[in-house]
Amino acid sequence: MSRVFSAVGAWLPKGWGDAGRQLGILVGVDVIYELGRGLADSSRADAIHHGAQVIDFERSTHTLFEPALQKLFLPAQWTIDAANFLYLNAQFSIALGFLVWLYLFRNENYYFVRNMFVVAMCLALIGYVGFPTAPPRMFPGDGFVDTITKYSSVNHDSTIAKVFINPYAAVPSMHCAFALMIGASGIAVCRHWWSKAWWALWPILIAWVVIVTANHYWVDCALGWLVALASFAIAKGALARWKPEAWDWRTSGGSRAGPQEVEA
Repeated sequence: MSRVFSAVGAWLPKGWGDAGRQLGILVGVDVIYELGRGLADSSRADAIHHGAQVIDFERSTHTLFEPALQKLFLPAQWTIDAANFLYLNAQFSIALGFLVWLYLFRNENYYFVRNMFVVAMCLALIGYVGFPTAPPRMFPGDGFVDTITKYSSVNHDSTIAKVFINPYAAVPSMHCAFALMIGASGIAVCRHWWSKAWWALWPILIAWVVIVTANHYWVDCALGWLVALASFAIAKGALARWKPEAWDWRTSGGSRAGPQEVEA
């Protein structure tokens, strides 16, 4: 067992110590993020009011296209099933898988992307706490269909689901924020045209998913992308200047830390 432990530690970019530290950082930030999101669940009346405001804004600007987009895909059951699956699984599995891959195989870029994720989650909490918003699926009278409750085995309003899903954390869409950060990073670090093309399409695919499942308005998607851009600016600006040897973005031809260097 000790040989296996040592062999895996030698294979890790900076050993078990750094891998454990990065896992601890992500778990700690996620716990704080989930606790903060929970604060948005304190007022259903405010959330419903804010959701109605978003719908009124879109209607006044003639951009309330989400119900029509849903109606276009609802007859094709397989597309709805795919959208439901991606919505329920992509946020965690794809984001976590990408970060693990980045840490193991593009380690010089991992710390910058990690910082973007941390900043984005902090920025999102401002929206969740300051502007709790009911998602479009809670407004069937405006033509929205809750596809996950209707076509999958998951009930958004069940007690178990509410442990993992905050129903009033629609603004901004972190599905879209994470998708843009992952997609842009994937384009930058991947070496094949087909993988770059996949990551270029990823943010668009996730925007379609959150809209066609009636979990987000297009406004949420736009705000999610703004959160991603702001997180990039902060990670590239203040954080990279604070610790450029560890936290700046590195190109594939750039300098890399030695095997004994540990980046926090």
